[in-house]
Amino acid sequence: MTDDAYEDSSIDATARVVDPGGTDDERRFEAALRPKRLADFPGQPRVSSQLALVLEAARRRGAPPDHVLLSGPPGLGKTSLAMIIAAELEQPIRITSGPAIQHAGDLAAILSSLAEGEVLFLDEIHRMARPAEEMLYLAMEDFRVDIIVGKGPGATAIPLQLPPFTVVGATTRAGLLPAPLRDRFGFTGHLDYYSGADLATILHRNAALLDVESTPDGISEIASRSRGTPRIANRLLRRVRDYAQVHGTGVVDLDAARTALALFDVDVSGLDRLDRGVLEALCKRFAGGPVGLTTLAIAVGEEPDTVETVVEPYLVREGYLIRTPRGRAASDKAWEHLGLAPPEPTAPTSAGTPTLPFGSDEGRFG
Repeated sequence: MTDDAYEDSSIDATARVVDPGGTDDERRFEAALRPKRLADFPGQPRVSSQLALVLEAARRRGAPPDHVLLSGPPGLGKTSLAMIIAAELEQPIRITSGPAIQHAGDLAAILSSLAEGEVLFLDEIHRMARPAEEMLYLAMEDFRVDIIVGKGPGATAIPLQLPPFTVVGATTRAGLLPAPLRDRFGFTGHLDYYSGADLATILHRNAALLDVESTPDGISEIASRSRGTPRIANRLLRRVRDYAQVHGTGVVDLDAARTALALFDVDVSGLDRLDRGVLEALCKRFAGGPVGLTTLAIAVGEEPDTVETVVEPYLVREGYLIRTPRGRAASDKAWEHLGLAPPEPTAPTSAGTPTLPFGSDEGRFG
């Protein structure tokens, strides 16, 4: 048990719980950079101001706030906000995830050990098992769970009253949440991608916390290639810091940033090797598309889910990729970014239907 853990295994609001797969350096890095209060949370001004109002009203009432749902792409600060909520309320936080709760009994064990006012953070809440979801409905609304004892006709439901608590749910796919669960959250905040100025503010702060000397030009270069995501910005800051310490002067300046990011295959638009691989496959192998997701994934040696959830959101948002009913297609911006000329439009046939460059649809829409 760590120094910041309570006897019932709940975690102090100022603690940082990370996945066990990270290294000790990564854990210390993340712990050092997470803001502890809403006033220190950069970006997301609308969500921050709305959340500040909800928490202040709850403090004045002397009661736990409504349940909170945070949605948005990965890496934008949903976990940080959950920990900030606990810190602002001066309450401990219990952290778990949807995939870890596959049975109603798993959730019942967590709920029955919560203290009054405690914050329960459920990451990736949309991946929770359906029986656990149905138990959570009752717990969130009435602060009660029914424990089933026995099996078959002799089974008995024993109601267990719970102290008031606050659920903070985080999801990257809010559309997958069932409506009954979504409706039980009193406040829903959607996190958007950060502006370059907000990312630069985050990087300046984090460089100072890590005792890394930097220049405004170097920080701005990293921010411009971070895809609007603080998690990516922090990762790139680490890599540029490493390069500056090994091959440079130890200062994260413009030259160190450009050279290091080129070494790690991050181009001026923030596209990495996989992003460019998808665009090159579209343009060079399939004449710009349209081509099906499965075929495109095979062409770049990745799983379709990886292409759809990791690569596509940014490429579509930035206008490099177009999703059509017939498959994925490259935009003019993608051709320009790769330095390639788009193919000439094919002449229509006598029936008025354009022909495809390869003369066959086979394999293009799989």
